[in-house]
Amino acid sequence: MKKVLLVFICIATLASCGQQQSAENKKLKSENDSLRLENAKYSSEMDEMLSILNEIEADFQAIRDAENYLTMQNQGGELSVSARNQIRQNMQLISETLKKNKEQIKQLEDKLSKSNVQSAALRKTIDRLTSEIDQKATTIMALQEDLAQKNVRIQELDEIVTNLNEELEGLVTVTAAQSETLNQQDKNLHTAYYCFGTSKELKDQKILSGGSLFAKSKVLQDDFNKDYFISIDIREVLEVPLFANKAKLKSNHPEGSYQFAKDEDGNLILNIVDYKTFWSLGRYLVIEVG
Repeated sequence: MKKVLLVFICIATLASCGQQQSAENKKLKSENDSLRLENAKYSSEMDEMLSILNEIEADFQAIRDAENYLTMQNQGGELSVSARNQIRQNMQLISETLKKNKEQIKQLEDKLSKSNVQSAALRKTIDRLTSEIDQKATTIMALQEDLAQKNVRIQELDEIVTNLNEELEGLVTVTAAQSETLNQQDKNLHTAYYCFGTSKELKDQKILSGGSLFAKSKVLQDDFNKDYFISIDIREVLEVPLFANKAKLKSNHPEGSYQFAKDEDGNLILNIVDYKTFWSLGRYLVIEVG
C-alpha cells in the first residue's frame, strides 16, 4: 500500500512539474515575441527621428552660408541694388528655413514623447538644435540693427526679423513646456519599486501568498500594499543592501542580469548587473530574506 501511494505521489509531482514547465515555456515565448516586436518598433522610430535630424542639420548648413554672406555685406560700405536683392533672398531663406526647422523640432519632441526611444544623445541633439535656432534668430536681428545704423533699411527685412522674433518667443515658451513634460515622462519611464522582508512580513502586506510542497508562492496579488515598496530610478540604483545573510528573489527577473554579493558584515547585497534586462519583465522587485 505504501509503495502504491509513493508511486501515486511521484506521478502527481511529475505531472505538476510538466504542466508548470509547459506554462513557463509559453510565457517565455510570449515575452520573447513581445521583445522582438518592441525592438522592431524601436528601430523604426529611431530611423524616422534620425532622418528628420539629418534634414535639419542640412538646412542649418544652408543657413550658415546665407548668414556668412550677410555678415560680409554688413562689413562693407554702400549696398548695391544686387546686394540688397541678395540680402532679401538670404533673409527669406533663413526665415523660412528656421520656421521649417522649428516645426520639425516640435515634431521630433512629439515623436520622442510618444515613442519607446529613450536616448540621452538624441535628447541632447534636440536641445542643441533648439538652442541653435535661438542663436540664429538673435544673430539675424543683430545684423538688421547694424544695417539700420548705416541707414540701410529694407522693408522686407524688417518684416522677416519681426516674424523671427515672434516665432522665437513662441518657440521658447513651447520648448519649456515640452521639456517639463518630457522630464516627467523620462522619470516615469525609469521608475521602479522594490521591497524585502521575511515570508511572514511579505504575507502580512499581501505581497506574497500561498506556498506549499507542490505549489509555488504567488507574488503581488491585486490588493497588495504598494506603500510597502520603495520608489527608485533604475538608472541610479544598481545595488540593494538586504541586511540579511539569506535572500531569494520572489519576483521574476532574467538570470544573468543580477547577482548576490556579501558586505563586510556577511550580509547580502543584490547587485543589478544589467538594469535594462533586469527590469524588462516588470517594475516591482520582491525579495524574501531570512
